[in-house]
Amino acid sequence: MLRLEGVHAGYGATTVLHDVSLEVGAGEVVTIVGANGAGKTTTLRTVAGLLRPTAGRILFEGRDITRLSAHETVELGITLIPEGRQLFPDMTVRENLLMGAYRQAARDRRSGTLGQVLALFPRLRERLDQNAVSLSGGEQQMVAIARGMMARPKLLMFDEPSLGLAPIIVAQVFEAIDAIVGTGATVLIVEQNVFHTLKAADRGYVLENGQIVLSDTADALLDNDHVRQAYLGI
Repeated sequence: MLRLEGVHAGYGATTVLHDVSLEVGAGEVVTIVGANGAGKTTTLRTVAGLLRPTAGRILFEGRDITRLSAHETVELGITLIPEGRQLFPDMTVRENLLMGAYRQAARDRRSGTLGQVLALFPRLRERLDQNAVSLSGGEQQMVAIARGMMARPKLLMFDEPSLGLAPIIVAQVFEAIDAIVGTGATVLIVEQNVFHTLKAADRGYVLENGQIVLSDTADALLDNDHVRQAYLGI
C-alpha cells in the first residue's frame, strides 16, 4: 500500500531523513521505532504531505504521491493522528469528530462511521457535548484517534499516541489500537514505547539518525540484542 524509496527530507537546510526506504502492505501494522530526534515524526509528516522530500519517491497504492500536498493525500485516504492530539479545544467532542469526516469519501457516510467509533470508544458517547478542552488527556487521545477514523482512511498513521499519558491510560490506548487493527485497518505507528508498539505490530523498522538501521518482524526485533539494549533497557 505504501512504499518509500530512498527518501531524503527535512526542514530548510537541515536534512533529517537520509535515504529512507520502507513499505507497508495492505492490512499490515508496521511500526517505526527510534530515539527522540531520530526522524520518526518527520517520516510521517513527509508521507502525509506536510513536508516535501528533497529526493526519493513515495508511492501509495502504486501512485507517486511525492509532490502531493496534505489535503491531496487526505483525499487519497491517508490520515495522520498527530503527536500531542491537536484537537479543537473550544469545540465539542461531536464537532471534533465530525471535522474528521472532511474528505468527500467520508462525508457521505459520517453518521454510520460516528456510530462505529462511538462503539469503539463508548466513553466518548457520554461526552459528545463537552468541549474537548474539558476532557482528560486519555479521553482527548481517544477523540484524536476517533477523529482520524472518521475520515475512513485506507492508511492510518499514529504519531506517539501514548505521549504524556499515565501507564494505565497507555494500556487503554493500545487496546483501542488493537481493536482498530482487528477491523483490518492498515496502520503505520511511531511510538517511543517500544515494547507496546512491537507487541501490536507485524513488522518494524528501527530509525537512527535519520536512517533505517534494522528491519524485521516485530517478534524478531523484540529479541534483537541491539533493540533490547538500546530501547528496552534489557
